[in-house]
Amino acid sequence: MSAEASASQTAATWPVGTGRVVLSEVDTTNAEAARRAAAGEGAQWILGLSQTAGRGRRGRPWVSPAGNFYGTLLMKPTGGPAEAALRSFIAALALRDALVGLTGSEAGIGLKWPNDVLVNGGKISGILLEGLPDGWLAVGIGVNLISAPDVSAVEPGATRPVSVLSETGQRFTPEDLLDRIAPAFARYEALFRAYGFAPVREAWLAGAVRLGSEITARTGRETHIGIFRSIDATGALILETANGRIAIPAADIYF
Repeated sequence: MSAEASASQTAATWPVGTGRVVLSEVDTTNAEAARRAAAGEGAQWILGLSQTAGRGRRGRPWVSPAGNFYGTLLMKPTGGPAEAALRSFIAALALRDALVGLTGSEAGIGLKWPNDVLVNGGKISGILLEGLPDGWLAVGIGVNLISAPDVSAVEPGATRPVSVLSETGQRFTPEDLLDRIAPAFARYEALFRAYGFAPVREAWLAGAVRLGSEITARTGRETHIGIFRSIDATGALILETANGRIAIPAADIYF
């Protein structure tokens, strides 16, 4: 496909009213989103081709080699903080759909609660939501497109990191993924705004890994072992343990 045809296709599918910004280098795309929100800019996707200070959940460092995807959607969601947090499920679904579209296959692509995307059982992404002043939200997404951290860099028992390239043999650019994930997110966001979390929950469960199987959920203070039965209307994990069913709003999952 020619560059002109590719640009035309992007324009035809890009969500209306959402900007598209590609930066050669940035500290983090979430930090850039915060600066742009403070400057009065509107909804937009921000792609950094290089990050100098990447970070993940709980302040963990996120190694950012060139060629991987570092993007953030700056958006103003409906509802309060609890509803805003549900966009992590939308982000995971959008990434899953984008990968299926790029690779041409659903095989081996699954969702790990709450918002990890797995390829052949390995983790290829990280999603970080951050609330901003005046109701804005930064939805940060990092994806191992061509390289992944060494397994020694993750905590013992954590899901092994992999890349899209290593697991599928296919190489995609960050811009390739951006132009797939933006319209996919917009579709799920429209569904959420029209009908609430229920259809998003149903779509997420349809792609969930380990549903109906035993998993371990570790919170800051406790470890729970049980059968992963579902997620509830708030996105909490429903785990059937020896002491009955419990709902877990936040945890690290191991299996």
